[in-house]
Amino acid sequence: MPKKYNSAMTRLPVVLLFAACGLTAFGADSSTSSVSKVFDGADKSSFAPTHGEFKGVRTFGQQVGHIAAVMYLVSATTLGEKNPSESGEGENGPSKLKTKDDYVNYLKAAIAYGHKAMQSLTSQNFTGMVKSAFGNEQVPRVSMATVTVWHTFDHYGQMVVYARMNGIIPPASRQ
Repeated sequence: MPKKYNSAMTRLPVVLLFAACGLTAFGADSSTSSVSKVFDGADKSSFAPTHGEFKGVRTFGQQVGHIAAVMYLVSATTLGEKNPSESGEGENGPSKLKTKDDYVNYLKAAIAYGHKAMQSLTSQNFTGMVKSAFGNEQVPRVSMATVTVWHTFDHYGQMVVYARMNGIIPPASRQ
């Protein structure tokens, strides 16, 4: 094992635990139904902020499509498989995504594929090198798997702003 990964190896099981728990929690039925509730009504999937400089930002639906498209991409890399989904322009998912149901179903399928990728990690393969989904460099398989979690939370933060601008309290903020 390359020396530069030795120090990370002592922390890796903890990182994996948090990553697996995060993906599991995000993929649970109650969480995916929360995504669906945030989408109520169907007209909100085309919302994008307008006050200030927001030219070219993703709509709420495109945020969901982007999360799912990247989840497919890094999960395929983790599994050593060809990506089963079309990443689409700007990694926003297939161009056929138009409605709330389209986005929710695409996200649910991506989460299921993400679970498959996480479940494929073993103590024998998680430090194995794979080609990055975002370039030509070789990276540990587990680093691609963790993208699934941190990337989702990065965009969730953006989606919280969209929800709040529409008078919706995000599920994690409800008491």
